[in-house]
Amino acid sequence: MARRLPPLNALRAFESAARHLSFTKAAEELHVTQAAVSHQIKGLEEWLGMPLFRRMNRALILTETGQSYLPPVRDALDTLSHATERLFRMDGSGALTISTMPSFAAKWLVMRLGRFQARHPELEVRLHTTPQLVDFTQQDVDIGIRFGAGNWPGLRCERLMTEDIYPVCSPSLLNGPRPLCCPEDLRHHTLLHDDYFITWGTWGEAAGIEGLDHARGPRFDDSALLLQVAAEGGGVALARGVLVADDVAAGRLVRLFDVHLPGNYAYYVAAPPHYFSRPKVKAFRDWLFEEAAADPASKAAPKPDAGHSRALSAAESATTFSPDA
Repeated sequence: MARRLPPLNALRAFESAARHLSFTKAAEELHVTQAAVSHQIKGLEEWLGMPLFRRMNRALILTETGQSYLPPVRDALDTLSHATERLFRMDGSGALTISTMPSFAAKWLVMRLGRFQARHPELEVRLHTTPQLVDFTQQDVDIGIRFGAGNWPGLRCERLMTEDIYPVCSPSLLNGPRPLCCPEDLRHHTLLHDDYFITWGTWGEAAGIEGLDHARGPRFDDSALLLQVAAEGGGVALARGVLVADDVAAGRLVRLFDVHLPGNYAYYVAAPPHYFSRPKVKAFRDWLFEEAAADPASKAAPKPDAGHSRALSAAESATTFSPDA
């Protein structure tokens, strides 16, 4: 059924004049003449078959009809304006909004973003860190980086890199009263737990430790906080290689022993499939794969083309994906 709508320019003239209660101020705002505004409103009143204003000698007053018509007209124009602005933000310039986990942002992404910004100074990078679900249909997010199985329905998911899991601690614990010389020495130290991933029990089995009480020690739902506590000498943490590499390189943390396990999950670039055709999203995605390939701590995946990325039909679910810590 075809919509019965008055001319858009007439609605803009009416909304502006009603807001200012002045044809003159409306004309200034719309960059037209006062006569043009008067003509547009007269035409709208004729189209509706009812008056919207009472023209007084020195005043302009809305009729009862005009007062009831103004709020929905204003709301409709605001909705159209916001939708148009959002479309403009989707092009190859302006803002690029990246969503990721707080831990990945703090320990890997932020220290590299300067290189992307130098390459693309025309883009305003906005980093959105959250442990909550992201809904691309409701939030102004262009691309996400997540850690998991890569099976978020409705999204194209490209594996970026995987990592190893291994123990780390502060250098101060190496030569303390209970030095850490072999895995069995962990019995004398606080174990720090990351609630989401490989457990001390799994690592202890791989290391062949007997009698280790792997359940003791505090638990964290933020991997960056876990590493901070370890760096301050609060215990020994099972670390994710991608997140801990810079701390180890800087000497804030020390990697222990030779036993490491492959991570259960991977880092993925994720977004609705059609987002990847946007120039700014493509530029960031390509740069991410370059950075991952250059990171010695990661097991970077080869950059996928459109035929090798993992994409799930948007019909399966809403375009949301769940984060980690």
